[in-house]
Amino acid sequence: MGKTRASKRRRRNEEEDEQKQEAEKNTKPLAAAAAAAEINKSPLVVFAHGAGAPSTSDWMLRWKELLAKALSAVEVVTFDYPYISGGKKRAPPKAEKLIDFHSDIIRKAVAKYPDHPLILIGKSMGSRVSCMVAGGEHILASAVICLGYPLKGMKGAIRDDTLLQLKVPIMFVQGSKDVLCPLDKLEAVRKKMTSVNELYVIEGGDHSFKIAKKHLQIEGSSQEKAEECAANAISKFISRLMEGR
Repeated sequence: MGKTRASKRRRRNEEEDEQKQEAEKNTKPLAAAAAAAEINKSPLVVFAHGAGAPSTSDWMLRWKELLAKALSAVEVVTFDYPYISGGKKRAPPKAEKLIDFHSDIIRKAVAKYPDHPLILIGKSMGSRVSCMVAGGEHILASAVICLGYPLKGMKGAIRDDTLLQLKVPIMFVQGSKDVLCPLDKLEAVRKKMTSVNELYVIEGGDHSFKIAKKHLQIEGSSQEKAEECAANAISKFISRLMEGR
């Protein structure tokens, strides 16, 4: 009688083990598929303009198209800060005064695409404000991309406080001839930063990445090709971050 009970328990345990193994087989592909789907979701990009030109400038429109294509973005959201909207020509306020407006734009965009990774991108001043916003509460950005970060202030001071406090991964795209961000100064700041950070240099490019024709001729390249390469580098940076999540 005891042997019979033991045999039944053993068979029952074996059946339970088989059921667990079968459940794991069915669950693993589903979990892997869910993870892959999360990684492959198109990012939402919020793209801020620089101090002197609105979101409708040729530069912004060209880069909006480049980023949308390179990142396969669900949408690239551009906007105008209040001081420049509606054709206004006022001087920009301090970057800190643009944080709330910028944050509201982001919240509205995220509400529209709640399940997509958020990437903040900015040109010059817009990149600086993007870093400030990313460092605040309630904005869960996956990365910040700075297109010509204005590291030097009007009086030459190095503006690195925001960068040193930032925890979000960041990529700098800088022209090698950008007087507002000397590469040696940026390198010194990058060494002190605690966030994951990367630099892509557009050789011969100025603050807006404009490259002299003579330099392009020597390199056998073009302005369009140089900017496309930069956009592709951004895409690779974002892909690596998404795969490592």
